Parts: sequence; C-alpha cells; structure tokens
Amino acid sequence: MTIDKFKAEVAKITAKAFVNLYQYDEINSDKLPALDFEKVYNLLETPKNPEMGQYALPLFQIAGKAGLNPNKLNQSLVKAQTAQLEKRKLSFISFSAAGGFNNARIEPGTLARYTLTEILDKKNKYGSSDFGGGENVVFDYSSPNIAKPFGVGHLRSTAIGNSLYRVYEKLGYNSIGINHLGDWGTQFGKLIVAFRLWGNEKKLRENPIQKLYELYVKYHKEEKTNPVLSEQAREAFKDLEDGDQEAATLWAKFKEYSLVSFNKTYELLGVKFDYFTGESFYNDKIDKAVEKIEKAGLTEISDGALIVNLDKYNLPPCLLRKADGATLYATRDLAGIFYRWKTFNFVKALYVVGSAQRDHFKQVFKVIELLDKVNKTPEEECLAPRLKHVEFGWIKFKDRMMSTREGNIILLNEVLDKAIALAKEKIKEKNPNLRELDRTARQIGVGAVIYADLSTRKEKDVNFDWDQVLSFEGESGPYLQYTHARLSSLIRNYGREIPQQINYSMLDKPEEAQVIDLLYKFPQVVWSVSELNEPFLISSYLLELASAFNKVYQRKDANGRIDRIISNDIELTEARISLVNAVRIVINEGLYLLGIEAPEEM
Repeated sequence: MTIDKFKAEVAKITAKAFVNLYQYDEINSDKLPALDFEKVYNLLETPKNPEMGQYALPLFQIAGKAGLNPNKLNQSLVKAQTAQLEKRKLSFISFSAAGGFNNARIEPGTLARYTLTEILDKKNKYGSSDFGGGENVVFDYSSPNIAKPFGVGHLRSTAIGNSLYRVYEKLGYNSIGINHLGDWGTQFGKLIVAFRLWGNEKKLRENPIQKLYELYVKYHKEEKTNPVLSEQAREAFKDLEDGDQEAATLWAKFKEYSLVSFNKTYELLGVKFDYFTGESFYNDKIDKAVEKIEKAGLTEISDGALIVNLDKYNLPPCLLRKADGATLYATRDLAGIFYRWKTFNFVKALYVVGSAQRDHFKQVFKVIELLDKVNKTPEEECLAPRLKHVEFGWIKFKDRMMSTREGNIILLNEVLDKAIALAKEKIKEKNPNLRELDRTARQIGVGAVIYADLSTRKEKDVNFDWDQVLSFEGESGPYLQYTHARLSSLIRNYGREIPQQINYSMLDKPEEAQVIDLLYKFPQVVWSVSELNEPFLISSYLLELASAFNKVYQRKDANGRIDRIISNDIELTEARISLVNAVRIVINEGLYLLGIEAPEEM
C-alpha cells in the first residue's frame, strides 16, 4: 500500500532515472540490478539529518553489485533524476548527492500546503484509510483470571490490545475485541477446595475479589506442605467439568463477582470489548475440535494422554487431553480458533498475550498449520498464516516478577486511584479554578498509567516504579496531554474561524519545517504500527511532535523576545494558527489510538 504521496513520486522518478543512466558519464546501466518502482520505494529511508531532505536512497549495495563507485553512481543518478523532473515539469522535488546517499527534498511550501490542508480538511480522519476493506481482524486481549484481582500485570495486554484494535479500525478493518477470560482450568479446582476448607459466605459477599484472592494465596502456601490438596483440587476440577452441581454453583458465583469488579476497571480505562467469551465458552465445542484433529491423523496416545507429537518441529507435544480426560489451555485455544474462523472469517487473529506463552502458541499454531497441509487448503484460505502471537515482556516490581500465587501483586485499581489522586493534587496547585476538576484528574491519571506502559517497546520488560509511572514531567502521558491543552488554549485565544485560504509560505522557519515534516509522517507511523503490531511507535512519535512544536512555541525573535503565535501580523498569525490546529488534531488522534483522552484544559 502506498500511503506516502511524495515518497511514491520520488520512487517513480528515481526508478525511471535508473533506466536512463546509460546517458550519463558512461554508466553502464546493464550492470545495475533491476530497480523498479516498488524496490526503490522500499529502499528509501529517512535521513538522520533533516537538513538532507525527506528521503534518502543508500547506493552502497547497489553500486557494489555493479562494481561501481557509489559517489560516481550518485552524481550520474542526480543528473538523470533532474532530467526527469524537467521532462515532467516538477519543481517541488529536488535531488542531491551526499557520498553514497541520494537525497530527495520536497519544497517546504508544497509540503506545508499539502499536509496542513489534508489535516484541517480530514481532522481526526487524517491517517485513516480503507485499506482493510472492512475485513475482520480478531483481537484476543486482556484476559484476566476469574476470582483473582485485576493486577497491573494485565495492563500490558489490555493497553496494547486496545490500541491495536483502534489502529486497525483506522486503517479500514473491522476490529473484533474478545476478552478470553481465564474462567476454566485446574486453578478453579484449587479455589473450590480452598473455599470448602476456609471460605466464609458472608465475608465473600462483603469483599469477594479480595477474599477469593486470599483463599488462592493460602491454598498455594498450604499445598507446599500438604500434597493431598493437589489431588483434591484435581478431583474438584474434574467434578466441575462433569457438571457437578455444587462445584458449578461455586464457579458461577466466583465468575459473577469477578466480572462486576473487572468491568469497573475497564470503564475507568475506557476499554470496551465486543465479546466476553472465556475458556468455559468453548467447553461444548472441544469434542468436535479434538475429533477434527484426530480425523486428520495428527494425534497419538502417550502415557494415556492424547497428544499431537511435534518432536520433528523441535516443540513439546501439544497435549489435547490428559489421561483422566481433562482438557487443557491448548485444547480450548484450538476450539476457539475453529469457532472464531467459522464465525468471523477473519483475515487476521491477534493474540495479545505475554511472551511466557510463546511455546504454547507455537504448539497451537503448528497444529493448525499441519491441519492446513492435511486438508490441502488453498493458500488464500490457509488458517495458520492468519494467526499471530503479539507477545510482550513482563511487568516487574522492583526487579521481581509478580505472582498471584505468592501474593506479590500490585492491584491495577490501586495504581489508577493513586494516579488520579496525584493528578488532582497537581491541578489544584497549578490551576485551582479549573472546571471539571474530577474528570480532568481522571483523564490525566489514567492516561499517565497507560502511557507508561505503551512508551516501552512491547518485547521489553517494564520495571514497574511508582515514581516513573506517576511522573507528570518529561516523557510522559501528562506532558502530551498538557501540550494538547496548550494548543487548544491558543485556538481559543485566537477566537476566530481559521480561514480557508492560508499563505503557507509564511511558515518558513526551520522549527516549523520540522513540525510539518513530522505531521506529514503521521499516516506512515499509523501504518507501521499495524505492520509491527507495536503501539510504541505512536507514543514515541507523539513525544517527538510535541517537542518539535514546543520549540516553535518557545522560539525567540532577534530581540530575544518570544516569537508569539498570535501577533498583529494577520497573515502570519493565520498560518501559524493553522499549524497549531493541525498539531492539536494529530496529537488528539494519536492519544486516542493509544487509548488516552486529551483534555482541552489542564
């Protein structure tokens, strides 16, 4: 997909220039590798030094393969490119040679006029596309465990999944968000045993999640010295799977209490799901799923258990049923894939789950791949390539992993409540008369926590630190929100409609050129997020954009005074306010794609 208009133009001219190189300096173009539009487009990169232009084509490998000097090749290429520009009467692009880098520059006025017009016309639709064609993309994210507190460890899946959901929607896909609740498995056998031994119905009703959590932690402590508990837990879960009334009633009660608590957290985060279909949802679909795999001849019996042997792929066996007939995570995930494929006919299914489950998804996806081969599915209908594990690192607390079994957990609600309270204190200090104090404090506090998560590349671990998460200075969510509020304030102070006809040539300062260049790149950033499933690209982009704009805002004139956005020069003010509004729109939309609200005042 070509989403960069000027990059496409540069690639088109450059590809044509390579064909005509034989005319210049005795360059034999027959020696050069075939370089069509697509190859040139993909080779173009952004120069490290903005003064070199918007695009750079490295020629070292190209020249090396042809046995040519990169600098000599570059000089000839610039001549051929310039000839193409003259032939097509294009004056807004220029090419230059810098050693082995062929640089392309877009005339600043043209770039400003195109970019700002696009943003001011499309507003929050800037960067949107219909590329997805309305095709379904399924997102499996958040997935907290029933009867356990919503720990900060679940923030990563929730925040990353919610952001990707919004990005894919922006690119024209139909996003389908599924909360695959951990509402089944042996842990419920443990919890049932714990409740039978130490539970109290009255205390459970008073504070259900906390009491269930305490029972879960106590069970694991007692289990270390009393192995009989393990056998009792296995029997209790088997009773649950077999439909035992007492076990099923307890399980339903645990689930009901948990969902009430979880939904309060999701409401605070501004996260919504299209479906809450946990593991238990697939119980009546498991037999057909297993039968499908057996009929394909992929299963065998090992020590009484039903498995898919994956030794030849250097993977542990995929266990479908234990010797006692109990099912596992893999069985339910396979049943889930078959159900989702039949129901949604998705083009992609993204599983936003921690890297600790990497081998699990390798096993499950390999089984699907083997099924594709057995069924001789046409390539365009293969299911395995549509499945993607979007993995991420751990959240640690003071360099220690958090564990619900040991009781070493930070509750997400406590983090959010503390962040909101801190935001409220800071607002009272700096702007005590702010309207909608509580709403703004919630926006800032929640935004700070989400941004702290998404400001780290997903594959890296996040070392949870109160000071870092709740920082309202520097590279943080509140800094971006404050920039948005400042931009909104400037527009309010301007107090007039921004005219349609703007003299964008007035935006001729280097600081403004940097901002415009960044604004132009926003659609490319959004597209890159979908390619890499990496929301960090937006969070880092927004910081760069806010920093670039603040240089414009704080710029001083020749007399050392602030070069104000709004001045007596009407034409200049109109151009600068247009730039302000464009930056505001992009920051607002970027924050939305991260799942963060953008206050108008702070």
